[in-house]
Amino acid sequence: MEFNELIQARRSCRNFKEEAVDAELLCNVIRDAQQAPSWKNSQTAKYYVANTEESIAKVREALPAFNQKSSENAALVITTFVRDVAGFTAGAADNELSNKWGAYDLGIANAYFCLAAKNAGLDTLIMGIRDAGILRKNFNIPKTEQIVAVIAVGYGEAAKAAGRRKDLAEIVTML
Repeated sequence: MEFNELIQARRSCRNFKEEAVDAELLCNVIRDAQQAPSWKNSQTAKYYVANTEESIAKVREALPAFNQKSSENAALVITTFVRDVAGFTAGAADNELSNKWGAYDLGIANAYFCLAAKNAGLDTLIMGIRDAGILRKNFNIPKTEQIVAVIAVGYGEAAKAAGRRKDLAEIVTML
């Protein structure tokens, strides 16, 4: 798929088909997401892939009811970043953003993940409302990692229309 077509086609999916996603395909999507740029090439993004009924159920415990409904039938990927690496040199923050650089890098990696998934014929939904404590406990996620999102990934029922985008005049300042 051409890049412009790909970014136009990617939408948040809230209705997944009852069709399992192959673990190898998910690994290929993650491999593509690894190409995302990161602070000093630190590559602090981590992925916890729930692709079995048991592991998916453990992730779903950490989601509110509306996200449980929206992600039904999808594999679930917990995304984290290693704290105190991106934005730091020798343990000291390089500027006022400190660990926000890790979140920034993970956001780029998550975008690459979603685009790679779409390119592979999959649909995604990024969910930021989740209980990090439950996820950390259920999957032994180290405290050195910041849990950011859960991404539902699977085969969408139907593509929805694109939401309205702001006019460029609202978001661009030419300097």
